[in-house]
Amino acid sequence: MTANPIAGTVASLMPRARTELAELVAFRSVADPAVFPRSECEAAAGWVADALRAEGFQDVALLDTPDGTQSVYGLLPGPEGAPTVLLYAHYDVQPPLDEDAWLTPPFELTERAGRWYGRGAADCKGGFLMHLLALRALKANGGVPVGVKVVVEGSEEQGTGGLERYAEAHPELLAADAVVIGDTGNFRIGVPTVTATLRGMTMVRVAVDTLEGNLHSGQFGGAAPDALAVLIRVLDSLRAEDGSTTVDGLAADGRWDGLAYPEADFRQDAKVLDGVGLIGGGTVADRLWARPAVTVLGIDCPPVVGATPSVQASARATVSLRVPPGQDAVGATALLTAHLRKHTPWGARVAVEPVGQGQPFRADTASPAYTAMAEAMRVAYPGEEMQSAGMGGSIPLCNTLAELYPKAEILLIGLSEPEARIHAVNESVSPEELERLSVAEAHFLVNYARSKGA
Repeated sequence: MTANPIAGTVASLMPRARTELAELVAFRSVADPAVFPRSECEAAAGWVADALRAEGFQDVALLDTPDGTQSVYGLLPGPEGAPTVLLYAHYDVQPPLDEDAWLTPPFELTERAGRWYGRGAADCKGGFLMHLLALRALKANGGVPVGVKVVVEGSEEQGTGGLERYAEAHPELLAADAVVIGDTGNFRIGVPTVTATLRGMTMVRVAVDTLEGNLHSGQFGGAAPDALAVLIRVLDSLRAEDGSTTVDGLAADGRWDGLAYPEADFRQDAKVLDGVGLIGGGTVADRLWARPAVTVLGIDCPPVVGATPSVQASARATVSLRVPPGQDAVGATALLTAHLRKHTPWGARVAVEPVGQGQPFRADTASPAYTAMAEAMRVAYPGEEMQSAGMGGSIPLCNTLAELYPKAEILLIGLSEPEARIHAVNESVSPEELERLSVAEAHFLVNYARSKGA
């Protein structure tokens, strides 16, 4: 990294950042009280609010959002006439999944082979630390040249829309000239990347019932309709022979024209086992960033251990459908629901319940803010040019902000490069990427203020 005062300050702050990230990772802030107590999220929100107050933020508040979670807000006024930039992250995290599969405890930040491991280290507690580092570096080198609003969401991973609904009801709160969403990531380590598109998402629970209760499989099996077998057939109908997503009426032939993603690189990033093929058609980039993708997230059925010889009376699953830019998540939800009902065999009773939904997003990469970010990335990543890529994940708030503030320029950066393994066991963050992206964000704020004449 080229020596400069901002970079030097960020480097000196990294030990403190590690300590703070360890404190924040320690909160089991899964926004689902069925997984961890609500108090874990409340404690994490309180930590974030205290951190903002310590940095001189005003009007720091815990926003009680309509989905029952809390988002944290704060305002740092800028110089007279300066633009306002909204910085976003989220403190809620995905469940740790199988804690025994983690090499180190998921809620204990642990350094291993130069990376910091822990649930939320990259997605997205590290994103909040990135914002803090950038602001601290600016304060130590002449001051923050823009007005800053920070919002840290409490239910992004659940997709329940609390912050979106709150923003719609209080449209003045998050108004800004530019928005930096710190919840995506570089294409790979050392390749500075802004995310140009996000797939949207819809999530449903499908439940099938066939009998009043379970039956002895020897006495009734062969004629009694098996609910688990029904569910398996319904879920299988969502994929073609090559694994492509097939939802009746939903287009699945989109093309990605930007940054390529070589198949060999993807196999390595995804840790695909030797001999196992990829699914779907088209390029890897087509499949990840331009086409819908269905995933069965979970099935309620008897576990193998302790299973009895029974015909199952009921079964259910949670199904996620990623929706590419150019398609409507509401329409995709209706098509998915109709498909599941149509493909339920044997007259079984089926119920489809929407769980969460978010629209896809496409950024305006020709805006002045992107020019300011490209200049900043050159400083933070000497010799590298900023790349634009898609991301298969969803951040529903982006569309809400774009609708509320149509003149705002929205940029997406973050720490979730492929090695971070977000949403999986052994999630981690690269401290080098945290340092470089904090430097980039600080320089972006300087460049953006200059571009606006501040």
